[in-house]
Amino acid sequence: MIETLDLHFLGIDHAIASFLIPTTEGPVLIETGPHSTLRSLEASVQQRGYKLEEIRHVLLTHIHLDHAGAAWYLARHGATVYLHPFGEAHLADPSKLMDSARRIYKDQMDQLWGDMQPIASQHLRTVKNGEVIGIGGTQFRSIHTPGHARHHIAWQMDHVLFTGDVAGVKIGNGPVVPPCPPPDIDLEDWNRSIDLILNEKPEQLYLTHYGQVLQVPKHMDELRNILNDWAYWIKEKWEQGLSPDAMTPLFSAYTANQLRKKGVSEHGIAQYEAANPAWMSVAGLIRYWKKRAEM
Repeated sequence: MIETLDLHFLGIDHAIASFLIPTTEGPVLIETGPHSTLRSLEASVQQRGYKLEEIRHVLLTHIHLDHAGAAWYLARHGATVYLHPFGEAHLADPSKLMDSARRIYKDQMDQLWGDMQPIASQHLRTVKNGEVIGIGGTQFRSIHTPGHARHHIAWQMDHVLFTGDVAGVKIGNGPVVPPCPPPDIDLEDWNRSIDLILNEKPEQLYLTHYGQVLQVPKHMDELRNILNDWAYWIKEKWEQGLSPDAMTPLFSAYTANQLRKKGVSEHGIAQYEAANPAWMSVAGLIRYWKKRAEM
């Protein structure tokens, strides 16, 4: 059984999820969400008959604050945190990660993300590509899936994949869109990861933003198309000399209109923006094209 926990990020439903899987060794948590939603996570776990302190295994898809920001709190209470090798140093010492985020979010930092404290090395376990973690009779296989981030993992359980951000953001009946924050966006890697997921032939995807996807090939094909659409829209404006500040409202309007044309309500557009802010994709894709130009 997979329990989808709505963390009600910024008071908005269906923006960030965690996933709880009962096993004979206690519950496994996939994604913690940010520290700012810890009380919501705690309440959701209690509604399922557990306490946070009973969670001894936390599987992260990657170390971005909306996915891993509360991992330190669970580790402090005895949980082992499983993650990509490239993310280990940042969770052992999150100062650079937090300083970078604080420069971006300034006085909104605490409201958005809360705190992030170091995790002791004995509570961090890195996983290789293809490595299988057995917990209470349930097996979780690590599939390294860079593109959104170089430290990204999709976790396979039976015929299900927990895809973090590599399979995009899809809320309700809305379309899938690609979250493209700096610094690691790489279109070539992301397209290879899409191919990898399709080759695995999962029956279901579980997206952190947000929930279950059943039509996997259709979903992944749509993701590839919109990823390229957004990337080349940004490339054109960047080559015209637009600054990120000038580009962001234009991109926000462009993407909001895409959502409206697909029947997404204004509340739905707010959900998409909370899960995947327009300015982050502008910053991430400009950085990608700059790196390509330098190469």
